[in-house]
Amino acid sequence: MNSERRGLGIVIGVLLLSAVLGGIYGPNVRATTASADDYQTAVREFTRVLDVVQNNYADTVDVDKAVYQGAIPGMLRMLDPHSSFFDAKQFALLREDQRGKYYGVGMIVAPRENHTVVMAPYVGAPAYNAGLRPGDVILKVDDKSTDGLGTPEVADMLKGPKGTVVKIVVSREGYPEQLTFTVTRDEIPRHSVDIAFLLKPGIGYIRLSGFNETTDREIAEALKQLNASSLDGLILDMRGNPGGLLNEAVAVGDMFLDKNQLIVSHHGRTSPERRYYAVRGNQGVTVPLVILVNNNSASATEIVAGSVQDHDRGLVVGETTFGKGLVQTVTPLSENTGLALTTARYYTPSGRLIQRDYKSVSLYEYHYERKVPEHPTEVKLTDSGRQVTGGGGIAPDITVAAPKLTKFEQLLYRNDVFYPAETGVGGFTRYYLGTKPTITKEFEVDDSVMRTFREYLSKHNVRYTEPEMAETGDWIKRKIKQEVFMSTFGQQEGFKVLLESDPQVQKAVDAIPQARALYQNAKKITAQRTGASNEQP
Repeated sequence: MNSERRGLGIVIGVLLLSAVLGGIYGPNVRATTASADDYQTAVREFTRVLDVVQNNYADTVDVDKAVYQGAIPGMLRMLDPHSSFFDAKQFALLREDQRGKYYGVGMIVAPRENHTVVMAPYVGAPAYNAGLRPGDVILKVDDKSTDGLGTPEVADMLKGPKGTVVKIVVSREGYPEQLTFTVTRDEIPRHSVDIAFLLKPGIGYIRLSGFNETTDREIAEALKQLNASSLDGLILDMRGNPGGLLNEAVAVGDMFLDKNQLIVSHHGRTSPERRYYAVRGNQGVTVPLVILVNNNSASATEIVAGSVQDHDRGLVVGETTFGKGLVQTVTPLSENTGLALTTARYYTPSGRLIQRDYKSVSLYEYHYERKVPEHPTEVKLTDSGRQVTGGGGIAPDITVAAPKLTKFEQLLYRNDVFYPAETGVGGFTRYYLGTKPTITKEFEVDDSVMRTFREYLSKHNVRYTEPEMAETGDWIKRKIKQEVFMSTFGQQEGFKVLLESDPQVQKAVDAIPQARALYQNAKKITAQRTGASNEQP
C-alpha cells in the first residue's frame, strides 16, 4: 500500500507539473492559466486505470515499476526526447555530475566478460596511489564477492564517506595470486577539463568533456597554465561533450568573447526571453581559437560553439553537432526523485535555433541515426556576414569526418583485443604488461612487441591475414603505445599518444591562421559598423 501511495503521489505531482509548466538547468518555472478541472480529471482517470490494473491483472503488479518505468517515462516521451524523470538513484547521480565531485576511490570501472574491470584509475586518486591498475579484475569488495553483480552495483560498493576504508581484491595478468588493496576513500573531483598541454610549440590544447559547477574555474586554470595570451593558437576540443549546466556554458563563452557580446538566448511558451551576455569578456586574451566538435557534442557545447561561430571569434572544425537546444528545468520531487522538463529553446547570437527536429522522426532515429534536415531550416549571418545555418545543430566551418575503422580493426575491438581508447587498457596490453617489461616514455612498438601481438592473436583464435596486418600495422602500433602509456603513466599520457595521429586535431592546427584572419576581419567590420552608426545624425 505504501508503494502504491508513493507511486501515485509521484504520478499526480508529475501530471500537475506537466500541466502547469510552460541547460538541463534553465530558468525558474511559472504557472499557466490551464483549468484545474482538467488536471483533476486526468488524475482521476489515471487512478481508475491503476486501480483496475492492480486489482485485476493476471500477476501481482509492481506499482513502483509500473509508475516509474512505465507511466511517467511514457508521458514524458510524448512531449520531447529530453524531458526525463529521475528515480532516486538517477537523481543522485545527476547531482553528482552537476557538483563535479563524489566520494570514493577514484577509478573508472566497466563490464568485461561477466566481470567488473578497472578501466582507468584517476592519477593521484586513492585507487591509483594504492596500486590498482587498468585491466585489474575486481573479485571482491570488503570480502563480498562480485560474482553475479553488475558493474553499477560494484561501483556503488566502492563509493562511501570520505575517510572510510575499503578492501579490494583483484586478479591481474601475469600474477598467479590474487592481489589485495586497502584503499581510503576521499573526495573525487569529476574534472570537466581532462587535459591541457602544448600540442606543439605555441599551440595550446584543452579537452573539455562536460559542464559542471567547476568548469569555469578549470578552464581559467588551464588558460593560465598555458599562458594563453602568448600562444599562437588554441584548440578547444569538445568532441563527445554532452553539455551540462547553462551558467557554466555562459561562463566559458564569456572567457573568449568580447565584453557585452551576446552568448545565447532562450525563450518558451511560458518562459519570457532571456539573453546572456559576456560580462567580463576575454580581457585581452585574443588567441586564435579553433573548436573541435562531433555529433556527440550537445547542449552547452553547442552554446559555446555557436556563440564563437556567430561572432567569428574562431573556427568550428569536425562534424555537425547533436542538435540539442531544449532547456530543461530540473525540479526535485518527493522520495528524492526529480523531473527535468523542457521549458524553453536555445538560440545562438545570430538567432539560430540549435534544436534538431524530433517531431517527424522516431526516438531511435533521433538518438541514434541523428537525422538532420536535408535543407537548412534557417540561414543567418555571422558578425562578418558569413552564412550559418540553424535548426539542426552547429555545422562546422571545416568538415572533417572521424576515420572509420576497417573490418579488421572492428574485429580486433569485437574480440576485446583493444578496449575503446577513451576508457582504458585493452586485452593485449594487459597481457603484454603481464610479462613485466620495462616501460619508459621512450617506448615504441617495435618488431618484438608486434611478434608478441601476433602470438596473442593466435592464442585467442583471432584470425588475420598478412595483407590485413600490413594495412592496419601503423594503427595497431599506435593503439598499443597509447594503451601502454595509459596503463603505465595515466590517462592523460595515453590520450596524448592518441592525439598524435588524430586527423581532426591536425586539421584544427592547420586552421589556426584562418581563425586568426577571421577574427581580425570580424573586429574590423564590427568597428566600421559601430563607427558608421555613431556618425548618424
